[in-house]
Amino acid sequence: MKQVVQNYKSGELALLDVPVPGCKPGGVLVRSAYSLISTGTELMKVSEAGMSMLGKARSRPDQVAKVVQSVATNGVPATYRKVMGKLDSYTPLGYSLCGVVEQVGAGIDDVAVGDLVACAGNEHALHAELNWVPKNLYARVPDGLAPRHAAFGTVGSIALQGVRQGESQLGDVALVVGLGLIGQLVVQLLAASGVRVVGADPDPVRCELAERLGAAACGDPGSAAVETAVAELTGGHGVDQVYLAAGGGSNEPVELAARLCRDRGRVVDIGKCRLDLPWNAYYEKELDVRFSRSYGPGRYDPEYELQGRDYPIGYVRWTERRNLACFLDLLALGRVDVEPLVSHIADFDDAVETYQRLKDGGLKAVAVLFRYPGHAAKAQVPAVAVPEVKRGGGSAAPARAATSPVRLAFVGAGNYATSMLLPHLAGREGVELSTVVTTTALSAANAQRKFGFEQATCDLDAVLGDKSVDAVFVVTRHSSHADLTRRALLAGKAVFVEKPLALTEDELAGVLAAVEESGNDRLQVGFNRRFAPLLREARKRFGTRTGPASLRYLVNAGRLEHGSWYLRQGTEGSRFAGEGGHFIDTASWLLGADPVSVYAVATPGNEDLQVVLTYPDGSTATLSYVTTGAPGFPKETLDLVADGKVLRLDDFVRASVYGRKRWVSSRLPKARDKGQNAELAAFVKAVRTGGPMPVPLESLVATTAATLAVQAGVASGAPVTLARAR
Repeated sequence: MKQVVQNYKSGELALLDVPVPGCKPGGVLVRSAYSLISTGTELMKVSEAGMSMLGKARSRPDQVAKVVQSVATNGVPATYRKVMGKLDSYTPLGYSLCGVVEQVGAGIDDVAVGDLVACAGNEHALHAELNWVPKNLYARVPDGLAPRHAAFGTVGSIALQGVRQGESQLGDVALVVGLGLIGQLVVQLLAASGVRVVGADPDPVRCELAERLGAAACGDPGSAAVETAVAELTGGHGVDQVYLAAGGGSNEPVELAARLCRDRGRVVDIGKCRLDLPWNAYYEKELDVRFSRSYGPGRYDPEYELQGRDYPIGYVRWTERRNLACFLDLLALGRVDVEPLVSHIADFDDAVETYQRLKDGGLKAVAVLFRYPGHAAKAQVPAVAVPEVKRGGGSAAPARAATSPVRLAFVGAGNYATSMLLPHLAGREGVELSTVVTTTALSAANAQRKFGFEQATCDLDAVLGDKSVDAVFVVTRHSSHADLTRRALLAGKAVFVEKPLALTEDELAGVLAAVEESGNDRLQVGFNRRFAPLLREARKRFGTRTGPASLRYLVNAGRLEHGSWYLRQGTEGSRFAGEGGHFIDTASWLLGADPVSVYAVATPGNEDLQVVLTYPDGSTATLSYVTTGAPGFPKETLDLVADGKVLRLDDFVRASVYGRKRWVSSRLPKARDKGQNAELAAFVKAVRTGGPMPVPLESLVATTAATLAVQAGVASGAPVTLARAR
């Protein structure tokens, strides 16, 4: 089997082939589905390994003291050999995972082969394909909880034990210093307990995330924002508890705690930060300083952890195993949400590269998961495959004279075609409207008369067989899009299909099969918002992004009129399936990548949706698609936050960018430009010149797969991984 290891002397990371551990009595053999990288503890260890010997010594004075003692006891040569032998060896990484029980050891009767369990321990829940885990370091995963979420069990237990040490009460106000992985979980646990939370972290992205997850206010600890929030929430008395979830060598966290804690408040140290307590400040307030030891009672006790001797519940209510089970229950009940914390999911085979990217700063992340081979079948993880785009041996761009007009045929001439597309094409230089095809003769005749088509017909085959037609527009009802697109591609036409491209995974697969069979990949889906001049200008003003971003997109869709064909979900798909791709595509374009996972929840009746998309670099996009809002409120508002900057779009009539300099656009006329004209110009140019389509086919497929995954996610109640088909 494979396991992630590190040489502490050289800093080398490797995915090493190692023997499969035996299944000893008192534990179980677990095949990993997901394991979690602790971006705090583990990265600190990885960074230390890359230091010089002097740097290592400075970072671990406790170990230096042991070496000095060993020299005094055993002499220099023996101590040197011992130290070098220990340094120049591979050590494991990891301590939090979820997997499937593969073998049960003697004395175990609480789980069976095939059960899903969460596992803890830096000797037992390692980044490895198989781990032996003793009884008190695993807990059964509740039904319905996704394995990727259950992999947070250990870090959740750490956060939970810290909150228990604070002894918070309903109505308390708490300050959480450090909004990394543990801090974000502490915020949620406190909020779920009825505690009002203020967060402090220099990273504005993490502050925004904590506010979305329940904090009343967050800000840079060096600014006045945190102190102001504490004063307002406590009437000037100070917070009841301070939870130190920060790391590093700064003493600012404990000084901030003394300043903002109330008289006789509690300060709980969960992270590993400097603790030079300012004596006067702590004495005058008689602050109660407490330490939270890892996952809870039982930690570091070999009789508890290795021999399975539990503590009586009457004496120790919350042991580390009970904390683990409790946190899993909170996840299953929705009291804590870890999906927004998942910045990146990497295949286990890419473990070394992932660590390197984290260490070098190329991957900014709150939480990173390793996904193990074969996990989906065993762990039943909801997933939607993003079909691989395969192109056959045909010509990608049908041959045509670049100087001749582009001849277009329209299949469908309904309201959208006649109001948003054809007005931009009729009379355009270099464009000829050849044929319009509709199911009723009158609608075809009306379109011919109004826009000047050469022909009007109800015979689709005649159009597809017309070699003079360069491109076909599919602007029909949703249920026919995929089939018409497939047929047009097989006929060798460039295709512009209005959203959606497909309503099911099978339909999407059929379109891609046509691409592979014909070699014709000349396809564009009507995702026009990425072409909107105002949004493109705002993105240009925002500039290049270096860190992960948080995007919020509110779509005030409004209610449909009774009888609208959009409501025919049995044949036309859900309303979101029909138009949700617009908003996912816009988010992906702004973030410069395709989503890797989708988490969606719906109100009763599936009218209002909350969709969280995660991206490879750790960025997240939260899409609120609502039908119950006020009709007078703007339809679309969008905020993009990253690198200390904010981009704001107000319904395509005004945009602004806040950074070192502020830019605000002039207000556009009431007729919003959502990019249709620019999109059509780009499509016509691509057809005329034979150049690339305006949007890569892979992106169109990824957006469609993500849109379909929303419905799957709502049905399953779990996140859906967008797994690239192989």
